[in-house]
Amino acid sequence: MNASSTLDEIARSCGDGFPQPPAATDEQVFGAPWQAQVFAMTVSLHERGEFTWTEWAQALSARIAQARAAGDPDDGTTYYERWAEALEDVIVGRSIGSAAELTDLQTRWRAAAARTPHGTPIVLGD
Repeated sequence: MNASSTLDEIARSCGDGFPQPPAATDEQVFGAPWQAQVFAMTVSLHERGEFTWTEWAQALSARIAQARAAGDPDDGTTYYERWAEALEDVIVGRSIGSAAELTDLQTRWRAAAARTPHGTPIVLGD
């Protein structure tokens, strides 16, 4: 998946309603693996028909506006944090999952990461 072209596709379908991350000078779209993962989850859920790009843009825009109002530096460093929050909002809003389920999943992932040796893939157990 080419993140830049997918971002462009989303932006085109949403008109001016889709906030874009600041342009990276080194062509790197993601600063950390989790950012690529939350991006991929969003694209995958959209491709499954769970929401439209317009709905997505509205959720992301709302999260960015909330963060700005709360004093977020709005310099691009927190863009994918807002992205993850918007994904949670869409998941709960569209009844794909509940807030409690998301919290439980986050707790389980943190526990799995804590018990996994560095350099070893994290396995989420039951």
